Amino acid sequence: MNHWLTAPVLIPLLGGILQALMGYAPISLRRTLALATTVLILVSAIVLLVLANDGSYRIYALGNWQPPFGIVLVLDRLAALMLVMTAVLALFCHTFAIGGADEGNRQFHALFLFQLMGLNIAFLTGDLFNLFVAFEVLLIASYGLLMHGGGTVRTVPGLHYVVLNLVGSAIFLISVGMIYSVTGTLNMADLAVKIPEVSGENLNIVKAGGMMLLVVFGLKAAILPLCFWLPRAYSKATAPVAALFAVMTKVGVYAILRVYLLIFGDNAGELANLGMDWLFPIALATLAMGVIGALGSGSLKTLVAWQVIISVGTLLAPVALGSEAGLSAALFYLLSTTWTVGGLFLVSELVADQRGTATDRIVTAPPMQNRTFLSVLFLIGAVAAAGLPPLSGFFGKVLILKAVEPGTEMAWLWSVLLIGSFLTIIAYSRAGSIVFWRTVDGHMETPDPLNGRVSIATGALVALAVVMVVLAGPITRYTDATAAQLHNNDAYIETLKTPMVGEGD
Repeated sequence: MNHWLTAPVLIPLLGGILQALMGYAPISLRRTLALATTVLILVSAIVLLVLANDGSYRIYALGNWQPPFGIVLVLDRLAALMLVMTAVLALFCHTFAIGGADEGNRQFHALFLFQLMGLNIAFLTGDLFNLFVAFEVLLIASYGLLMHGGGTVRTVPGLHYVVLNLVGSAIFLISVGMIYSVTGTLNMADLAVKIPEVSGENLNIVKAGGMMLLVVFGLKAAILPLCFWLPRAYSKATAPVAALFAVMTKVGVYAILRVYLLIFGDNAGELANLGMDWLFPIALATLAMGVIGALGSGSLKTLVAWQVIISVGTLLAPVALGSEAGLSAALFYLLSTTWTVGGLFLVSELVADQRGTATDRIVTAPPMQNRTFLSVLFLIGAVAAAGLPPLSGFFGKVLILKAVEPGTEMAWLWSVLLIGSFLTIIAYSRAGSIVFWRTVDGHMETPDPLNGRVSIATGALVALAVVMVVLAGPITRYTDATAAQLHNNDAYIETLKTPMVGEGD
């Protein structure tokens, strides 16, 4: 069964290669192949979720080279959760894209699948260097996707995105080199054993490397002050790309969870909980900055892009406090906010297509067609994003608030999160009332009717905020078990010490 671990990597790899080779094939054929590949990725992710649900770790040693020397894929509950979350989001984004957003770039589907491959490698790898490789794969694909559609409106923010991530990649490589120079390994389980034994001058080298890694992951997650590139880049991308990018910041959050709970966790000796004292106030400041940006947004896509930053701050605050309950709450909120933000990006694009020259700008315009349908979708997404009952965003935030123990941290988190949620409601209320209900007299060219495939994809992704409420019991049980597993590093380390004869042959 361990061979299933390679499926989320091999399926998009083979699908992407086929897409690249058939660039001049009929677009209907390329679309069919792309959608079938994404469905297979989701199926493989669900299989891995079922396998991981028994609480055991599964290891796949590529080429049968044993850790710590070989490349290993590691499946646990967290990796499986991230794979399913990404695959569900990707399926709806890809369905939306084949409604017409993929036109104009023969390699759109190849880039889309290669990005999924990079994301899946990042979630499964058990090695820091291969995490770097995964980042490079998904980033290279994302550069092409961000530029999809062309024009200076995407080129300038895309250039900023590329430069910042190149700098981040350089810092990542340097920090990995510093850690390797002291420990002689980059296998995460091996690092968890060796780092507590580091002392003297070597301790400062590893500490500097660990803090530099936190900066890199913070850039990927878009925490303050490394977040200002995101709103412009995401708001100018095409809708399915921006929606898929909702998971990109979560890769940074995932990396922080994986590295700083396993390698720099409670058992890391003098380097225990490295950087966590800084992470909590930075998370709250990120949340506050996201709210300010949302209030000042001039378009729906920009508003949703700032929502991404709000969600990152909301996620990292309970993670920084280090409790199992807080981590479980953060994981529930992670699912909710990723799918909700993705849905809102798609809704924003549908609104823009129906408003003529006003597009998605938060300005008055003549009444749009399909206003009732689109306003209901926006309302559901906004309620979930702001954290109002009865949708999944509300449950996620309640779980986060309940997980904090009384004290100074509780006062800060409750204040910032509740005030931020109230102001976020104001931001969405302002945008919705102006775009959907404050109309002016005037002529608007009759837009193309809503594409059925596109509408279904958007509605289904937004509706996941309701589905999560219905399935809140099983989901919270899974996130509770995931949080407990992440806080028990001994089992992870012992599993990777066991020889895996025959795996990867």
